[in-house]
Amino acid sequence: MSTVFVAGATGALGRLVIDSLHRRGARVRALVRPGNVEGRRALDPAVEVVEGDIRDPADRLARALEGADAVISTVQGGADVIIDGQLNLLRAAEQAGVARLIPSDFSLAIDRLDYGDIDFADLRKKAAGSFAGSPVAITSVLCGAFLEVLNQPFYNWVDWESGTFSYWGDGDQPVDFSTMPDTAEWTAEAALDPAAAGRIVRVAGDVLTLRELHQAMERGSGRRLRPRRLGGVDELEAEIARLKTAGADPFAWLLLQYTWAMVSGKGKLDPLDNDRYPGVRPTTAEEFFRQAMSPSA
Repeated sequence: MSTVFVAGATGALGRLVIDSLHRRGARVRALVRPGNVEGRRALDPAVEVVEGDIRDPADRLARALEGADAVISTVQGGADVIIDGQLNLLRAAEQAGVARLIPSDFSLAIDRLDYGDIDFADLRKKAAGSFAGSPVAITSVLCGAFLEVLNQPFYNWVDWESGTFSYWGDGDQPVDFSTMPDTAEWTAEAALDPAAAGRIVRVAGDVLTLRELHQAMERGSGRRLRPRRLGGVDELEAEIARLKTAGADPFAWLLLQYTWAMVSGKGKLDPLDNDRYPGVRPTTAEEFFRQAMSPSA
């Protein structure tokens, strides 16, 4: 039976990953920050809980990692977490003799993006660079855009109250979409797959143009959404530059950077590795919106 250490265990994706690992018969050891009582209570009682932080001294973390076959990081944060914290976690894994680590990537094709395309992706790219040369094999799981995030009002793609779907670009560029539960399933599969060591695992629940996504939203929800084209890719680039120059809330242009990577095609995953894990039947966008917009949701 494999033992998998999970950092970021009390977050939304971390909890789903733990559930997916348990369904596959793995032992799970979870890193929980001291004092996070609610997060600890939310975990399955079968989880072995270790109190600590990925920024703790590496030798202390190494003791918590002893006996683990793989490490999964689902942490979120700034450079102190994504770069410094995850590098510290890697050094601890090296000391403990852990064979493999899955860093907190879970995004578009960050391996194809250049520095400056998406500021948050830059953190993950820098982390990947710092991992080079480690005896611990790195497996990066890339899943496209989370449908749960795109369905939130702050993302400004869909407004269910006004009945609009807003998009940039020509609407014809294929984009990768996944749900968080499906991503957790693929992550568990990759963590327990020795052949995934040192690979990038590219997976997606659905691949749709934004026109097709609009149609899937309507079919799934049973509601009509009026399409609103906001501008082309060049105009989107100009809007990002304008917001940066104006000193706008970084959150505003960071979301547009992700949108740009999708509608420009630069963040497209290729090739997809879905066939590598045939036991995972991913949720389509239409299915997701049917579930999300049902009265019982």
